[in-house]
Amino acid sequence: MNDIIKEIEQEQLKENVDSFEVGDTVKVYGKIKEGNRERIQIFEGTVLKIQNGGARTTFTVRKISNGIGVEKTWPLHSPNVEKIEVVRKGKVRRAKLNYLRDRIGKKAKVKELVR
Repeated sequence: MNDIIKEIEQEQLKENVDSFEVGDTVKVYGKIKEGNRERIQIFEGTVLKIQNGGARTTFTVRKISNGIGVEKTWPLHSPNVEKIEVVRKGKVRRAKLNYLRDRIGKKAKVKELVR
């Protein structure tokens, strides 16, 4: 039974997934359906966490919109995610950045990784 599930999940995976890590600032190009029309909306923010699970891998992106924190969790291999573009790499020492939820303004920034 497990082999059947793994085989189905392998078919659902995207071939070319952009590599990004926790702390990076990314632009997520998401497809939005409004009635019979479809458009692409960009959601730009900091990656708080990545939860791995094969075809069920998700990542959470947080941005500040009009002074209010907005978080969205995206499935990585979803057909509704057009592409993920890394704007800047972040320098972090944690796997999950839950502490950013309590911070506002400049304190909520992640240092940029300079290579």
